[in-house]
Amino acid sequence: MARILSIDYGGKRTGLAVTDPLRIIATGLKTVETPKLISFLKDYFSKEAVELVIVGMPVNWDDTATHATPLVQKFIKEFQKNFPSIPVKEVDERFTSKLASQAMLQMGLKKKQRQNKAMLDEIAATIMLQEYLQHNL
Repeated sequence: MARILSIDYGGKRTGLAVTDPLRIIATGLKTVETPKLISFLKDYFSKEAVELVIVGMPVNWDDTATHATPLVQKFIKEFQKNFPSIPVKEVDERFTSKLASQAMLQMGLKKKQRQNKAMLDEIAATIMLQEYLQHNL
């Protein structure tokens, strides 16, 4: 079986998480500077089989678009142009950053470690992927 990759897209950084080949466990992969994301994904896809990519779609409480929604939509179009054979699924990313912050606190990370936004993005992508696995497989 191929992996599922989760993308928590951001203007500066993008958090990535991936499943194991059996799609049982979600694990943080890396945080990549957003301008280098497509290049990183090309390299990653050349080494690993990925069957599906989920991308967190930022929405407000009332399901309206946020300031970040157009950025994510633009990325999805760019992704589909570069990787037409890999399906993309949008998932709701509400609360993932808050849950990631809480997880970092529960892990006992010091304040300076919790301020590491790259780690926060990777954990948010992992939470998004784990929720997807629980509700869709």
